[in-house]
Amino acid sequence: MAFLIANALVWDGESDDRYPAEVLIEGNRITTVARGVGQIQRDGVEVINGAGTTLMPGMVEGHCHLSFADPMRNQDLGEIPPEEHLLKTCRNATLILNHGFTSCYSAASAKLRIDVVVRQEIEDGYLAGPRYRAAGPEITVTGGLGDERKHHMHAESFGMIADGPNEIRRVVRLCCREGVDNVKINISGDEFVSTARAEITSMSEIEVATAVEVAHEWNKRVSCHARAAASVKRAVRNRVDCIYHCDFADEEALDMLEAVKDRVFVGPAFGLVHNAVYEGDRVGMTRDVVEKMGLPRKLEATCRTYHEMRKRGMKVVIGGDYGFKITPMGQNARDIGHFVKFFGYSPAEALRCATSVGGELMGLKGELGVIKPGALADILLVEGNPLADQSVLVGPDRLAMIMKDGKMHRDPREGRLAPERRAAE
Repeated sequence: MAFLIANALVWDGESDDRYPAEVLIEGNRITTVARGVGQIQRDGVEVINGAGTTLMPGMVEGHCHLSFADPMRNQDLGEIPPEEHLLKTCRNATLILNHGFTSCYSAASAKLRIDVVVRQEIEDGYLAGPRYRAAGPEITVTGGLGDERKHHMHAESFGMIADGPNEIRRVVRLCCREGVDNVKINISGDEFVSTARAEITSMSEIEVATAVEVAHEWNKRVSCHARAAASVKRAVRNRVDCIYHCDFADEEALDMLEAVKDRVFVGPAFGLVHNAVYEGDRVGMTRDVVEKMGLPRKLEATCRTYHEMRKRGMKVVIGGDYGFKITPMGQNARDIGHFVKFFGYSPAEALRCATSVGGELMGLKGELGVIKPGALADILLVEGNPLADQSVLVGPDRLAMIMKDGKMHRDPREGRLAPERRAAE
């Protein structure tokens, strides 16, 4: 079916402002974007009146954990039986599409094959969900982020533990064999881990080099968890594709990132630290606990780093470690406002991080996250102006239309989600 969206103001994923235009969609592609009114022939097309709305690209979640099913502790994810875990992940896939995210780049799955299975269900048309680049668990080392074991007791979380180049090589190949698109490695620790804090670089140079070498040989993208300055430098030296966090990057690390900004993506995953510092009491994190963990200091470091990232023209994606109890899935678009408030981005710059930059991370530069002829028809109609008020993108209430791949997920002609899609809300 061909659709013509008329009377909306278009924000195209690249410009600084909206403009009046009509957009023609045929099949799964945008075929025409015509500025002004009445520029496109109406014969044989379904006309959708977008009056009072902003037409913009579907959003891209650049640090997605669909299988993070509301845990309070990391080990909670290991305790969910696989059958229930798959169902919860499927529900999250539909929920995030309901919230306007038509594409997601996985930053790790809590179990090896969950992401891969969910991605295939979406691609085969059985499950309503976003375009999805699937990952395996976070590959970590003994004592690193994702290792919840004790000497006297076994525990699972979201980590796949491997020590030394031979074990690293084996688990990366295992992930590749099982069909992942992205490989995730944890180079540094984190304040949420007692054994390896954020400024500890836990994965060795040869382990990082081996993981990247094997993944690239299998044509997989590599992303990493890297908070410590040394871990960021280690990631850059070994050609990691997407470097998350970078909170404590020093001047040398920032210079190294700037030198490779044409090929490397970064993402702060700011939602987790933001919610812990400002909203932790909602899940029982008292101010004393937050201070003891050093989270206000981390938040300040993240803000300094991403002010600098913006000045240096880095390719930054949104995605804030949503899926924990403290960061409920569905809040993901809050990141856009955080970029403006905390990092100094203009609204248009922050929206680009959520659309066109994310489209490039997905491997579809110029085809995804933009409104232009030839682009994939992943389109939102938003009631209001997200350039003036980013909160209109948080939650589904202001999303009049959600189109993915030329197909209606939320149809403005119905004014609501179809019942089977609404059930995931």
